[in-house]
Amino acid sequence: MPDDALPAAPVEPRPDFTAGLPREGEVRLRLDLAYDGSGFRGWAAQPGLATVQGALEGALETIVRRPVRTVVAGRTDAGVHARGQVVHCDLTEAEWSALARGRADVDPADALVRRLQGVLRPWQGAVVVRGARRAPDGFDARFSALWRAYEYRISDRPETRDPLARHGVLWHGARVDERLMAVEAGALLGLHDFLSFCRPREGATTVREVQDAEVLRTPDGLVRVRLRADAFCHSMVRTIVGALLEVGEGRRTPGWTAARVAGPVRDSAARLAPAHGLTLLEVGYPETGEELRARAEGTRARRAPLADLG
Repeated sequence: MPDDALPAAPVEPRPDFTAGLPREGEVRLRLDLAYDGSGFRGWAAQPGLATVQGALEGALETIVRRPVRTVVAGRTDAGVHARGQVVHCDLTEAEWSALARGRADVDPADALVRRLQGVLRPWQGAVVVRGARRAPDGFDARFSALWRAYEYRISDRPETRDPLARHGVLWHGARVDERLMAVEAGALLGLHDFLSFCRPREGATTVREVQDAEVLRTPDGLVRVRLRADAFCHSMVRTIVGALLEVGEGRRTPGWTAARVAGPVRDSAARLAPAHGLTLLEVGYPETGEELRARAEGTRARRAPLADLG
């Protein structure tokens, strides 16, 4: 979807926002959404640019008639997609009740989803709000998360290339050995300093725990890379995929990924895979309010300066 096919995002500058608990008299909402990132300049609202946050907050403002700030589980780069993104925002009790328009048989959550889809219609289906609900006590979309899971899809041969799916699949020019890539991915598991695979931010840690790393060839012939971690720093997933492709196509010898994990360094050898092959699949959270609150407090203390990006 070309950028000029989408309405402009709100142009007013927005400060970086990290929410704690809702204030007294407010309701915290969890929104689950999916989006095609092809026509967006990423998640984060930017003056004069089409972004997912700009579209969503603009729709909320139209419905509630005031600016509504959102906090996201994983900020995605320009061109990156999402199937299981999670967002929270806070409304007053009066605003929440008003969504039902005085009808006792109407769930405000259902009403919000329906009205958001109506307001988002000009975005040509690029953003879909799949659900809304009152969040449990202690919920923070970003800091309560236990893990994020991403998928990167690669077509390395002409017979697997589907023009209808081209916005979500990298058409790679060389054939790769997915078995070598799978072995390389095993070196990522565990708690490591991923400086070799990140764009470091001043004052932010690059230590992450990768909980799952899988590379396989799907029945339709695509190579699928799936990574799950407690969090991802800036460009981490795309740089990891770039490293796996280097080995998979024979540009690097087997074990190169493990060596970069063992000796973290930021250098020009890092290769960034294109954004459009990447999708945020799912975000995992604790089950109880007490666990949600404890997780948020602990994560915020460790990583407050960091914005999680694929």
